[in-house]
Amino acid sequence: MDTRPRVIYLPDTMTNWPWPRAMNPHFEVVKAEVDASFREFKALSAESQEAFDKCDSARLAALSYPNVSREHLRIACEFINVLIIVDEYTDVENAAVAEAMVDIVIDALHNPHKTRPEGECILGEIVRQFWARAIQTTTLPFQRHFIYSYTAYLRAVVVEALDRDEAHCRSIGDYIKLRRDTCATKPVIAIYEMGMDLPDEVFYHPIIVKLVECIAELMLIDNDMISYNREQATGDANHNLITIVMVELGLDRSGAMAWAARYHAEVEKRFTDSLAKVPSWGPLTDVLVKEYLDGMATWARANHCWSYETQRYLGTMGPEIKRTGLVPLLPKVNRKAASAAARVNVADLSLMDATEDLSDLSSPQVTSVM
Repeated sequence: MDTRPRVIYLPDTMTNWPWPRAMNPHFEVVKAEVDASFREFKALSAESQEAFDKCDSARLAALSYPNVSREHLRIACEFINVLIIVDEYTDVENAAVAEAMVDIVIDALHNPHKTRPEGECILGEIVRQFWARAIQTTTLPFQRHFIYSYTAYLRAVVVEALDRDEAHCRSIGDYIKLRRDTCATKPVIAIYEMGMDLPDEVFYHPIIVKLVECIAELMLIDNDMISYNREQATGDANHNLITIVMVELGLDRSGAMAWAARYHAEVEKRFTDSLAKVPSWGPLTDVLVKEYLDGMATWARANHCWSYETQRYLGTMGPEIKRTGLVPLLPKVNRKAASAAARVNVADLSLMDATEDLSDLSSPQVTSVM
């Protein structure tokens, strides 16, 4: 009888990506400040807060924005917290409630100096404080572009909630189109503009838009591949590329992972080819454009590194899984009722529950189970 644990092989998609891992030197001090500040909101139960802390959102910000100032890193860290907490609150709600939460967030974004109504969802105050700080030291073009991008993300979150209500599984093409927004790439790339006066003609130029969409696709592929195990365990896998590919193409998990890795390589080439087509806007603007493009490329690397360094998706086994590519399949668990009651969905799943020892699983020729 085969007693080997059920596993998924997770291909390394970023082997050939030219932009290296880098860490902002202000990481530790800013992390301490932002973590302490976030806890003051009391937005989570003690158990959920503990799981939230394991996400290490400050690490993601420090990896993604390695060269920004301490103040701008704090803004970036606070925004990553905003992204995660809004995602967690809306993920367990139906479309109507999710839309109401999104409306609160958008109102707070447009009215950062307005006192939030008593009894309102805490998301309003969290976003208000974040944006009130951000607008003090950032440029007006950044603020316009950020609001545009983040609003698109928020509206897409409502569409995702509607899909969830209807148990709707999209086609690959439709899913990727929606996921470019729900993966939040566009607003996190806009964060690179905090100290820039990047002209609208650059931000909305078709080649720049195409490059941003390439990074969004790289990020959604990596995120969906790495988070799939957790999501299949908690019953949230419909909004995940691996599930979509399995359903549409009739593949098993291994086949879907391999398909996603091949598509990732195609998108990388599309990004590189498009870089060669970026026009010139003059010497001064071109310097900003290069910084902006390097920033978005760095995000793809940072997202991949963080996914293995955080405990959000792979528990404490991220480094080992990065080395072997082998992920023990988590058993199905019923977290919906508890998560909804707590108004959040911060899962704290232990991969060690799925297997005791990965030391013998060194071969990539692992057949995934359906």
